[in-house]
Amino acid sequence: MILLYEDESRIHAYQALRSTWFQKGKQKQVSTFGHHAAVSLFGAVNVLNSDFLCQVADNCKAPAFHSFMKYVLDYYPNKVIIMVLDRARIHDAKELQPFFEQHEDRLIRFFLPKYSPNLNPVERIWKWLKETVIQNRFHPNKAAIQESVSSFLAFLEGASEQILKRIAGVHMTDY
Repeated sequence: MILLYEDESRIHAYQALRSTWFQKGKQKQVSTFGHHAAVSLFGAVNVLNSDFLCQVADNCKAPAFHSFMKYVLDYYPNKVIIMVLDRARIHDAKELQPFFEQHEDRLIRFFLPKYSPNLNPVERIWKWLKETVIQNRFHPNKAAIQESVSSFLAFLEGASEQILKRIAGVHMTDY
């Protein structure tokens, strides 16, 4: 049996300026074009072994969630998956009910209480990704955002210990 926590996130090209050190009189400058490029992500973390499954999507709508759920089922063939979800509408979309019924022997959905992101460890992965990918950085277009996201996800593939510490609430600056 596999226990996964799932959530979606959007990485925007908005500039997220945070506290940073710089030489006196030389304030950090972050360029901007004023566009609104974004990348949508679906992710699930296995809190027992740090597997982090992630899929880029065009949006955070039911068909994209359906695609992600198929990806998860394929990733864990012949395993029963308990998927912990928030109360987003797409997680119980009417159009996905046939899919959930078809896979009810392998896919058990458990819904968190409303407004409880603190109970979902994948939120800590999204925070880490955003700190790394958009904080004090400029992305001129969607492709640049995707490249930064891909780089971070590649880093996560070899970072089991850091993932487990992050989802447990231990902050690290190894990336």
